[in-house]
Amino acid sequence: MIPKRSTTWRRLSEETFDLLVIGGGITGCGVIRDAVRRGLKVALIEANDIASGTSSRSSKLIHGGLRYLEQREFGLVFEAVNERQVLMRIAPHLVTAQGFLFPVYDTSRHGLGLLKLGLWVYEALSMFRSPKLHQNLGLRQVRQVEPLLSDEGLKGAPLYYDCATDDARLTLETMLDAVGAGALVLNHARVESLLRDEGGTICGVQVHDQLAGESTEVRARVVVNATGPWTDRVRSMSGTFNPLLRPTKGIHIVVDYERLPLAHAVVCTHPEDGRVLFAVPWGDRAYIGTTDTDFEGDPTCVAATTEDVDYLLEACRHYFPEPRLAREDVLATWAGLRPLIQDTDANTESSVSREHEVMVGVDGLLTIAGGKLTTYRVMAQEVVEKALELLVKQHACPGDLVDPCTHQEPLPGAVGWPADGDINGIAERVSSAAGPGLSAESALHLAVRYGTRGIDIGESLGEQEARMERLVEGRPEVMGIVDWAVTQELACTLEDVMVRRTQLFFRDVDQGLGAAPRIADRMADLLGWSLERRDQEVLSYEEEVQRSRQWRTD
Repeated sequence: MIPKRSTTWRRLSEETFDLLVIGGGITGCGVIRDAVRRGLKVALIEANDIASGTSSRSSKLIHGGLRYLEQREFGLVFEAVNERQVLMRIAPHLVTAQGFLFPVYDTSRHGLGLLKLGLWVYEALSMFRSPKLHQNLGLRQVRQVEPLLSDEGLKGAPLYYDCATDDARLTLETMLDAVGAGALVLNHARVESLLRDEGGTICGVQVHDQLAGESTEVRARVVVNATGPWTDRVRSMSGTFNPLLRPTKGIHIVVDYERLPLAHAVVCTHPEDGRVLFAVPWGDRAYIGTTDTDFEGDPTCVAATTEDVDYLLEACRHYFPEPRLAREDVLATWAGLRPLIQDTDANTESSVSREHEVMVGVDGLLTIAGGKLTTYRVMAQEVVEKALELLVKQHACPGDLVDPCTHQEPLPGAVGWPADGDINGIAERVSSAAGPGLSAESALHLAVRYGTRGIDIGESLGEQEARMERLVEGRPEVMGIVDWAVTQELACTLEDVMVRRTQLFFRDVDQGLGAAPRIADRMADLLGWSLERRDQEVLSYEEEVQRSRQWRTD
């Protein structure tokens, strides 16, 4: 059960924590899950919403990174492909097998022979525990499985398997599991400064609740900076001004599946610079990405530009000439920043290492930077182990710690997951719990998005027609999801619901603008908003949509 925000705020101001994490992305949420499951007293503070930064704006893939073999980052690939196996076990509803077709042409930089060898190495590094072993498709087979793919000069296409995920929901469920084990989490709370003890060691933070307008001090024995693209900003609060990061921007574009009906994710190399891109099927949509360009400025304001969108469309038209995708086909975009560590040996953005680094400043600030979505769990484990070393030095390490078993314990939506992975069986249980008013389409949606927690949502609908009302005509999301987001998933703003709890921001043809006022009305009832606050929430969401569309008027 999620504590009331007022309760969390009071406890944050009154108690002292073993570990305080700044940043509610996948890494920060992974850290609190690991730490609280060991028996540490843990809290997390996030300036915006859980997963509101890079962790909801990735390529939504759990993969080892086949291209990193070319850069000889074998350790990174080994770690990632084995973590892929772990995540399939603890979150089978969120991490699912995805076939990747890798077409090879006369003009391709690498031939079929080298690519086939690379795939054997890739699978060997996973100890041959890929979702499926790769196949080598000839020209005729490729035409059958992906008829839209250009076959001019096509020599063949290996088909290999990695995984797709819902990055925001993976982050949310990691956080929810930590809260269920006793962690405190407060979103929409900005750290204003770092607190120090008499010896100059960081011992907490000054935090401002951006919703209530209040400030308080939060005390902790170890403070972790897990803020992704904001890492250097937090480090500067401790007096460290030498930049650690080289952030790079990646954008994706979303199109209707009917315009780009793919059976597999397709690996593309851009005809202009040879950079690897993906075209990925995504339910009733498909998305294409990503770019990789250096970024300077406020991470909060990152957005796609016309140049970014045209770059991806150019690659699409090269590989899929028949649909002839154009700007008007783009339904939505998203842009995120990779918090990469500066690499003096990297000549281009794409060659910057994806390795992570854990470091402790002279004032005791523990920082985690770099890394990949796929390896968040082992990154978190490394952070907690370093934090334990600091606690031991302070003679403040609890003596009854246990193995957190984060590699085995399922995330909330995977508790009770059927051995055969029968998602239709889960959907039937959702329907049974909700009663006859819930459509089969909506029941399946709840099963796919929430796993076994979809059954709990079905029960929460209580056979009430108003809660089963669709948010957008023709789409499966229902009003009860809004109630659930507010009461069970820390959603505090309209944007929280539209972008990360429902994904209407990405998936609806008008990005949820038509449904926003009605959803805001429901949230106002649940959260006690004034009419002025309700109107401001709608306006703020409209501005967020406009930011994602600003490339149209650049």
